[in-house]
Amino acid sequence: MTFFDELNKYKIILASKSPRRQQLFNNLFPIYKNEGLNFEIKTKEVEEIYPENLKEEQIALYLSELKANAFKNEELDCNTIVITADTIVCLNNNILDKPKNYEEAVKTLKLLSGNKHTVITGVCIKSTNKIKSFYVSTDVYFKHLSLDEINFYVKNYKPYDKAGAYGIQEWIGYIGIEKIEGSFYNVMGLPTNRLYEELLDF
Repeated sequence: MTFFDELNKYKIILASKSPRRQQLFNNLFPIYKNEGLNFEIKTKEVEEIYPENLKEEQIALYLSELKANAFKNEELDCNTIVITADTIVCLNNNILDKPKNYEEAVKTLKLLSGNKHTVITGVCIKSTNKIKSFYVSTDVYFKHLSLDEINFYVKNYKPYDKAGAYGIQEWIGYIGIEKIEGSFYNVMGLPTNRLYEELLDF
């Protein structure tokens, strides 16, 4: 029995609208013997509000668990696993949210320019009788970005659905990121290595 066979005993729900997370999860379990992992995309609407006293990693964990707990046990059967995630970007102990418009995106990238920031993804794995949460942190170092570079990126890539106003896999990542310390895929929104290990152990 392979690890694919072991996981395919379960019906897995990836509760994320993020196309990046969906792509990463799909690539985490490629086609094997003409069969991929048995999973579906299903989300619940939740109000992403957290207590003000939480620290950065606690916020990511709280929000991922909030998304998972939106799936009530009576909705699931004993062979279902729900996976949720939430990614936050922190600069000097401040949370940089998703920008609401062009001006906010430009302002955020100006703050990141020439600085180190931390990307934290909280992940929650839930079944009817078990719940496991973890987080992964990655430090990202940006070069000094010119205003022309920032405007070009925001105008052409419209990063309004991204915490920190950028995607590491996009143009700004190619030209702007000098180095990272930690998981690249965590910055994209899903710490694939850790998730893989946690699922095998679940």
